[in-house]
Amino acid sequence: MSQTNRAMPMLEGVRVLDFTQYVAGPTVTRMMAELGADIIKVEQAPGGDPSRTIPVMKNRRSAYYIQHNRGKKSLCVDFSKPETTALLHDLVKTVDIVVENYGPGVMAKRQLDYAALSKIHPKLIMLSVSAFGRTGPLADKVGFDLIAQAFSGLMHMTGEPDGPPQFVSMAIADVNAGVHGFAALGYALFHRERSGRGQYIDISMIDALYHMHEANVELCANARTEFHPIRCGAHHQGLAPYGVFKGVEGWIAILAGDLQWPGLPRAMGQPQLSDDPRFADMRSRARHSRELVTLVEAWMARQQSDQAILDALGEQRVPCAPVLSVADTIKHPYFIAREMVRKVPDAVITEGVTIAGFPIKFSELPELPVLWTSAQGQDNAEVLKTALGYSDAQVQELVERGVIFARSL
Repeated sequence: MSQTNRAMPMLEGVRVLDFTQYVAGPTVTRMMAELGADIIKVEQAPGGDPSRTIPVMKNRRSAYYIQHNRGKKSLCVDFSKPETTALLHDLVKTVDIVVENYGPGVMAKRQLDYAALSKIHPKLIMLSVSAFGRTGPLADKVGFDLIAQAFSGLMHMTGEPDGPPQFVSMAIADVNAGVHGFAALGYALFHRERSGRGQYIDISMIDALYHMHEANVELCANARTEFHPIRCGAHHQGLAPYGVFKGVEGWIAILAGDLQWPGLPRAMGQPQLSDDPRFADMRSRARHSRELVTLVEAWMARQQSDQAILDALGEQRVPCAPVLSVADTIKHPYFIAREMVRKVPDAVITEGVTIAGFPIKFSELPELPVLWTSAQGQDNAEVLKTALGYSDAQVQELVERGVIFARSL
């Protein structure tokens, strides 16, 4: 794409002061960085974001940290110094957005909460991401992804019905809350364009997960007789076929509603099952789910491969997919074609770092920017000079007084 025809990044010119660490908060700002926002990540001296030490480490560099913090300038400050608050207040006046995910009360203690910052920048948009939210009876509780999964009801709905509740082994609460925050900021910016007013946005990881209960809440609260949704294991209790079936080599997920159901008997070479009264409708199939699972898995066992099973189901338009491992996805043509497996450059890890790609495809952003990952405090001077007009001497004075800190690799 020529420079003259280059699509302007959607968030070009938007400056963000980023007080986040680990996953939930950094998800917000890493997605904004992909759209061209100027992200100033404020790290706490001397250690910086603790995720800088999370494996896998290559050349003393965390691939985990790179995935979540590419494209962010690192400003590392010592919060114990009285000058730091004044410095950060000056920076706040130059930004559009502040994002934070510290524990309860931390930002207020540092005079960096919305009540303090909105006084010096009335048009400021500020986003907080936390486990239990910043209001309500549990606002003072700390929590992480696992805690949100438990409290939101998600964990109760995961696992075998006669076994213990199980957690999802990926940061579903962190990232889900982060994406909610990313979306909310877009609307807050739009609102400010029309109204001229900033605002405060409070995102709870638990609320974001709770919002994903597409039916459980209304079923439990509104059923005519007492009803308690419960985890159902490998197969849904109220719908069939809806679950994970044992294939020849691995596991295959199938979900066929009333419209798709006739395709399954045809794919199995047993079209008579469509007329079987046990499987006449969704409720009947659910009541006879075990019998249906036995028939389907018996058919699968007679096939040459899982791919043969998937081909037969696909020909009949039966919704299905293999249960892929993470290792399977990394080389899979789908994830490569969709640029969801992405190798990004790094100044230290010269062979690059493979990460999960950007999930939103914008027609006005056909090419994502090349982003780099800063060392701790690497951008101290650039940020202070560009945003606040500091001289080299002023920057050096802050270094000597221990207000700002840098750690090279």
